[in-house]
Amino acid sequence: MTQSDIKQNFSHMNKMQQQAVFATEGPLLILAGAGSGKTTVLVNRIAYILQSGLCNPWNILAITFTNKAAGELKERICNAVPEGGADIWAATFHSTCARILRRYGDKLGYSSHFTVYATDDQKKLCKDIVKQLHIDEKQLPVKNILSEISKAKDKMITPRQMLETAEYDYRRVSVAKVYEVYQARLKTADAMDFDDLLCKTVELFEQFPEILGFYQNQFKYIMVDEYQDTNKVQYRFVSMLAQKYGNICVVGDDDQSIYKFRGATIENILSFENTFKGAQIIRLEQNYRSTQNILDAANSVISNNTVRKGKTLWTQNPKGEKIELHTADDERDEARFIAKTIMEGVADGKKYSDFAILYRTNAQSNAVEQALSRSGIPHRIIGGHRFYDREEIRDMIAYLQVINNPHDDVRLTRIINVPKRAIGARTVEIAADIAAGLGESIYSVIREADSYPQLSRAAAKLKSFVGLIDGFIEAEQSGDYSLAELYNLVLEHTDYETYLKNEKENAEVRIENIEELSSNIIKFEEDYDEEADLSAFLEEISLMTDIDNYDADADTCVMMTLHSAKGLEFPVVFITGMEDGLFPSIASMMNPDEINEERRLAYVGITRAKQKLYLTKTKSRMLFGSTTYNKESRFVSEIPDDLLEKTGEERKAYSNPGGFANFSGGASVPLGGAASKSRYAGKFNSYQKPPVKSGVTYSVGDTVLHKVFGRGMIMSTAKMGNDTLLEIAFEKAGTKKLMANFCKMEKI
Repeated sequence: MTQSDIKQNFSHMNKMQQQAVFATEGPLLILAGAGSGKTTVLVNRIAYILQSGLCNPWNILAITFTNKAAGELKERICNAVPEGGADIWAATFHSTCARILRRYGDKLGYSSHFTVYATDDQKKLCKDIVKQLHIDEKQLPVKNILSEISKAKDKMITPRQMLETAEYDYRRVSVAKVYEVYQARLKTADAMDFDDLLCKTVELFEQFPEILGFYQNQFKYIMVDEYQDTNKVQYRFVSMLAQKYGNICVVGDDDQSIYKFRGATIENILSFENTFKGAQIIRLEQNYRSTQNILDAANSVISNNTVRKGKTLWTQNPKGEKIELHTADDERDEARFIAKTIMEGVADGKKYSDFAILYRTNAQSNAVEQALSRSGIPHRIIGGHRFYDREEIRDMIAYLQVINNPHDDVRLTRIINVPKRAIGARTVEIAADIAAGLGESIYSVIREADSYPQLSRAAAKLKSFVGLIDGFIEAEQSGDYSLAELYNLVLEHTDYETYLKNEKENAEVRIENIEELSSNIIKFEEDYDEEADLSAFLEEISLMTDIDNYDADADTCVMMTLHSAKGLEFPVVFITGMEDGLFPSIASMMNPDEINEERRLAYVGITRAKQKLYLTKTKSRMLFGSTTYNKESRFVSEIPDDLLEKTGEERKAYSNPGGFANFSGGASVPLGGAASKSRYAGKFNSYQKPPVKSGVTYSVGDTVLHKVFGRGMIMSTAKMGNDTLLEIAFEKAGTKKLMANFCKMEKI
């Protein structure tokens, strides 16, 4: 077959897609707009490379951001290239790195059975260390410490480097000390967290050039999806691999960069052609998903961001319906409108699964969920209580983790007395202290419990537990048991089901859950066949996300945050809470870079809709225990009026930003409006303490400290009889309207 004949196989693609498919050599940036068929391009590009005989399937590395996306990509590749498609490396960053470390991790002191710690495991370990180092958790919460450690790893900063740069910053010094012990404890447990999977792989490549060389030779063509969401260590990983051949193709959209809070840096995609000299840039702007009205709205909103590559989405789809902007009285009225609209849509022939409800914060989901439940509308919350987060499932997974890696202290301490074996918390604490002093794992200590006088009273019970675990390990290593059989062996010999029955609370449901886990294990064995060992199963579930569990075939409407919705599409989309202070968030309103990220999030939300988009806002909203009266989101005002159909009652304050209605008997008083807010927006953090006046008086611009809501700035004041209505933008609690005589706060 000639090259011309091969190219004819891709004639069904549009001109720009074909360009991206045929540009195989050298660095390539594909700027793929929402709904522009980027997965189709990736699949066909791989097919073209293989059909042209440019390399073998195993010489291609394709990296995605979710297991779901990786699975879909691999399935489509296998359909396009039946022979050899299965040999392509198509996986997430974390799975790719875990695969490399399973093979070469011993060079860094890890076994091939190392454990991957999920968030809860990290929290437990960090909490133990904070207690050990006598750090006040109220002053320095575990969540904040882990966030700082993760940020450091994203930038490849070691504990020693963090300590050296901390100087006299007590908080940073404390984090650095925890970080150092945290890494040491992970190593002792033969464990890594998610960030380590990337950092340790880069470390492996840096320390062992021959291993880097092996993978550089193997991967002649490298493709990275969602490149706008990469962080510094991910960039370092792919750039090291691409050094030999230089055939790196990244697909991304700077307008959809919304994960800065996870360490993603938009600079990776903005500076691609500067980093990879001679790079080609191809724009995919034809959208196959949405109507033109929806795309016009998205284009209009995102055009307000100035630092971007620039592109304009267009489609051959119909112009479509206008975007409905609905104003509700409050969050309950908003939720009732959504439920009513869904019911009407289903009555007209739509499916429940055609509808998605998106929101900026999880707290907004409560009112909507209640309304859907009352209306009998089947629904599912993505980001809710995950199956693998349930207590009984975590117990059984902990047993499997300890069988796989008995030196995993976090999992071992979880199950050492579950079901109850009369091994008390004090005994475990003593064993942990001995282990810490010796630099050993707890398992190593309790194996020899009778050798330590401090453990003599509990030695028999500890040795009995060790015998149980050793029996499971021996069964797993014998090769005589399938994974499902091993799991049933654990259930039987721990008598865990009886334990659940005796606990009584939700026993029937919890027993059903552990049976469902057995089903999941069987499915895993069917899918992976010979590769279905215990390590692979544990790795798969540890790297799983909520979106990986999303079932598009289930006929239920879906509720999720805007961040979770990225990469998905629905015929009908509701974006709720289109109010300044909620979306964009109050914290972002003080920072232009943060506002740009919020605007990108709005762009992502809008482009999830295929046929119909609803934007909803409220006159008042109860959130976090307080009622707020926010103005319409600036993102709504960035959409041309001719694209909008407005429904619901419009409050005067929305059309007249200088006034405020329906508060305290319906009085209408000036509040200073948007102009007065913008004067102070940039001064929130730098505002100096004003001189104290006699009596308690408040002025626009005063910085205050509220006993409940924390630090905030007064945006407007209005006399109301003998009192003053204060509009205050709090850093964490959002915008509140409080009466001066009753609010418990002070000026700072």
